[in-house]
Amino acid sequence: MEFSWPELIDRVLAVQPVPQPATVAVLGAVALGLVIIAWPLTRMIITIAHEAGHAGVALVTGRRLTGIRLHSDTSGLTVSRGRPRGPGMVATLLAGYLAPGLLGLGAALLLASGRAALLIALLVVALAAMLVMIRNLFGLLVLVIGLAGTAAAVWYLAPLHQSWVAYVLTWTLLLAAPRPVLESARQRSRQSDAAQLRRLTGVPTWWWTSVFLVGTLACLMLGLGVLAPGVLRLG
Repeated sequence: MEFSWPELIDRVLAVQPVPQPATVAVLGAVALGLVIIAWPLTRMIITIAHEAGHAGVALVTGRRLTGIRLHSDTSGLTVSRGRPRGPGMVATLLAGYLAPGLLGLGAALLLASGRAALLIALLVVALAAMLVMIRNLFGLLVLVIGLAGTAAAVWYLAPLHQSWVAYVLTWTLLLAAPRPVLESARQRSRQSDAAQLRRLTGVPTWWWTSVFLVGTLACLMLGLGVLAPGVLRLG
């Protein structure tokens, strides 16, 4: 298919019909299966969202972003420069674990208005922005694959199939967001976001972990409220 900017814009701004409740339920089940069975894959998606959260808030709070790394063990690292203490640093650390759930909730709101193509296009833009800041080969490979896949979905997939992809991604973000918080709590790393927040604020690590868990679960519940009304009518 020959590339055309006007056609691309039309595709991105087009409104797709919201899928039937049964379809939404099936797509949610597919996402849940990916979270349970293919956790390394879904964990990497959550890590990308996590590091995007750190990076975005670092920029908003006036810090200078110096690099992002994604590792083969599905961990990640975002480095920024600025004041080592203060609200900007606290907000930057706080953003990571909350980002996947918040992004999932925002995606759910877009899907509820029939904007699946716009959602995927925004993912393309976000991945391209992260690509500029990536600082390791494995991370570069992951983002290139993700960028190529999402860009192909915008240009080649029919609106119905775009909607399916967008729903699976959204369900995945919402359903998977709490799991890394629980993993971090079990590992009790001194380099975890919660541990770093404790050193910055004096507030106990368990409190910050609770904030992350409550935040991700709240996003999941709110996201279900946006996506699930049609599903609930199945009964």
